[in-house]
Amino acid sequence: MQRTDVVMSKVSLFRSVPARAFTARAAAVGLLAVAGGGLLTACGSDDSTATSTPTTTTQAAATTTTGAAPTSEEDAAPSTPPGEGSAATAPAEEPEPVPEGYPGPAEVPVTPEGAAFVEALRGNGIDPAGNGEIAVTTADYICQASAEGQDDTAILVFVTAMVGSDASASGTEITPDKAAADARVYVDTARANYCR
Repeated sequence: MQRTDVVMSKVSLFRSVPARAFTARAAAVGLLAVAGGGLLTACGSDDSTATSTPTTTTQAAATTTTGAAPTSEEDAAPSTPPGEGSAATAPAEEPEPVPEGYPGPAEVPVTPEGAAFVEALRGNGIDPAGNGEIAVTTADYICQASAEGQDDTAILVFVTAMVGSDASASGTEITPDKAAADARVYVDTARANYCR
């Protein structure tokens, strides 16, 4: 065998290997695509809605002694609602008792300074909700924003929203004008009695 024959046989060998590998890969990808499509089709249905109560459908046997299908609901095969019948069901789960003090206190205690602020608001005709936690949080904001040098207009916008939240928490309705007037009282009272 001459040297050129050996070289040509090696070239032919290398040309056929990639073609085989390409064909094998193409066949594998095609099979995976068909299998994946089949799985997706098998798992899907035309029902795309979810409900909180499952619905079941039953088909009555279409054959009777005369070969006719039932004509009314009474003639159809009875269906049993979920939970009845001979199917075994799991026993009802007993809820675990909630640990004492979980998830924590319903109200956060207000500091003596906060209580003094709430009393000052009450003295100005504003009755904060609950123990005054929202009002004290609003006062904390007023003090912080003032210390940062924020504009009074920006502070009043936020405080007006907080006044509305506080009124809502106490179950009272408040007009926008009343909320804006109360916000001004909150700012003045916080600066005079609460901010350090």
